[in-house]
Amino acid sequence: MAMNAAGTLAAFLKDRRTRLDPTAFGFGGRRRTPGLRREEVAQRANISPTWYTWLEQGRGGAPSADVLNRIASGLMLTEPEREHLFMLGLGRPPEVRYKPVDGVSPRLQRLLDKLESSPAIVRTPTWQVVAWNQAAAVVLTDYGTLPEEQRNILRLIFRNPAIRARQDGWEDVARIVVAAFRADAARAGAVSEVADLVAELRLASPEFEALWLENDVKVHGDGLKRLHHPLLGTFEMEYSAFSVEGRPDLSLLVYNPVDPKIADRVRDLVAERKSELQSDRAPG
Repeated sequence: MAMNAAGTLAAFLKDRRTRLDPTAFGFGGRRRTPGLRREEVAQRANISPTWYTWLEQGRGGAPSADVLNRIASGLMLTEPEREHLFMLGLGRPPEVRYKPVDGVSPRLQRLLDKLESSPAIVRTPTWQVVAWNQAAAVVLTDYGTLPEEQRNILRLIFRNPAIRARQDGWEDVARIVVAAFRADAARAGAVSEVADLVAELRLASPEFEALWLENDVKVHGDGLKRLHHPLLGTFEMEYSAFSVEGRPDLSLLVYNPVDPKIADRVRDLVAERKSELQSDRAPG
């Protein structure tokens, strides 16, 4: 490990160590400096106090990934801080660790809701839809009426006849979806997590089986989607996928109708839907 990198790593470790409250971890005693002592961090990380001291002194060589993970846990680092620790210590990000996603923050949901004419969803690396706006409900799928396990884009594309019928050029859509799904799951370290879903779809859908065996990998960045809608007719939408800052496990997918008149009609449908929902919630 180069001297400048070692020194930067040392400074980062010391800074994060001095930010921790010893009493929160059961360490007492009078202290002349804030934070945990070096030996206390080493104890929490289950590594040698001498080895940790060397790291804070900028010597001792490059630590292993296992040691860095232990230190990250001992220092209660956030995921971005853990990634920064790996970049300083090894010059690369850590291996991804997939974690199931329960939902999104209220702030992100409010952002979705502001897009009244643009259907928008948030999906996980396993292509589970965990958030959506009213425009998505009236244009794509009313996810709120579906059981949670059915809010998966792969299941909808391959096992829901109504959703399949809405796709213009279903075969091309399905091929892109499978290739991008494969890439997202692998990038997120979720290959084992999607094993049951893949097995289910391979048994239920010969089309999925064939596409899965092609082993194509694509990035689902942006493109054009043509949709058949019972109220809006056949129309086109541009779509773009974005990573959610601070949430590498989530992707934001936004659709924008190409025709401004369709956008206006989507906005009207959303207004009608909101009015109906408010009426249903009204007392009496």
